[in-house]
Order: sequence, then C-alpha cells, then structure tokens
Amino acid sequence: MLDTLFSDTLTSTSFSFWSALMTIAIAIVLGGLISVTYMKTNPNGYSQNFTLTMIILPVIVAMIILLIGNNIARAFSLAGAFSIIRFRSAPGDPRDIAYVLFTMAAGLACGVGAFGYAVLFTVILCLLMVMLSRFNFAANKKTQKLLKVTIPENLGYEDAFTEVFEQFGVGYELKKVRTTELGSLYELVYNVVINDSISQKAFLDAIRCRNGNLDLSLTMVPSGNTDY
Repeated sequence: MLDTLFSDTLTSTSFSFWSALMTIAIAIVLGGLISVTYMKTNPNGYSQNFTLTMIILPVIVAMIILLIGNNIARAFSLAGAFSIIRFRSAPGDPRDIAYVLFTMAAGLACGVGAFGYAVLFTVILCLLMVMLSRFNFAANKKTQKLLKVTIPENLGYEDAFTEVFEQFGVGYELKKVRTTELGSLYELVYNVVINDSISQKAFLDAIRCRNGNLDLSLTMVPSGNTDY
C-alpha cells in the first residue's frame, strides 16, 4: 500500500475521472491544513482572502499538472495562456511568500500523483511551523522606533540626551535636526532601538526632564522608510 502511494505516476499522459477527483480532494485537504497552520502561527492576524487562497492554490496547481501530463505542446499552450495574466499586489511578508510556495509544492505533488510524499511533506512542514511559532524562534527582543524631541534653542542638541540613552541602554542615531517656532526651538529626530524589557514611560519621562517638558513622540519606524 505504501509503495503504491509513494510511486511515481508521471509516465501516464491521461487520467480518469476518479483519479482526478481524488487528486482534487487531497489537494483541498492539504491546502486546508496549511491554511489552518498559517492562522495558528500568525500572531499578528491574517487576511481571510489569503487563507482562502491557500486552500484553492494547491487544487489549481494540481489540475494544471494533471492537464499537462507529459504533453510538451500542452505545457507550452498553458504557459502562453497564463502569460497574459498580471498579478499586481504589494510585496508581502516573507513568511506569507513561503506559505504560497508551500501550497504550490503541495499542489504540485498531488498533480503528479505523489500523494504520500505530498501528505508527508505537508505534515512535517506544518509541525515545523507550529513548533517554531510555539517556541518563538528567532524573536527580536528589540524594537526600532522613531523618537522626535523638541528642545529649547539654548540646549546643545549634540549630546543633550546621551546620558539618558546610555542609562536605559538605548541605541540611537540622530537622523534630522530642524528649527521650529521661528528658530526658538529645535526638533530632533532619532532612530532608537529599545529593548522590550525597558519601561518606555520611564524613558520618556527622563527625556521630558531634559527638554523642559516640551513636545516629544515615540512611534514605530515604517518598514523600509529611511526618509524623515
């Protein structure tokens, strides 16, 4: 039985209705398993459209492989048909891209009839993703943020907050200096790296004591944004 499941079925150029039905059913099950794994291991929430896509994608890939078989002319025809399709979307999270490749690989394995390998591959990777998420593997305990501080003109901005940064163990880089209120105030923009164990309130209170309780803000740095 196991030898039959793990056998190579690429030599056949035709498929029966029942084999196609079984291929679709297994692809749907594997896509559903991958989709559930994605939902369980994504702590920042997820898109319903993306999870539904992961269920459908293995079926689409499996059917394409079934239709192509060993027919080279059919493969070129399908390639030409799909070349007119344009997908426009913003670059996603690297993990989302990995899940897309995951579902495509599962669909490809189903399409060639390697159902045993498809199930084995899917189960192992789903368990791996669950374990990595459970143990919070490679989690970054430091967060990069943007600190904007307003100081009076009589306060030297070069080393005004060096002592505070060192006291709280905050990495910093001065990115921008500009004057406000007709030159009576300075606005400093820092890139800061803050450890999650640091009390942000205590850190901001220490900054306020230095800048005379003028305006300040601490925000997340937008991904890929280096202009301020």
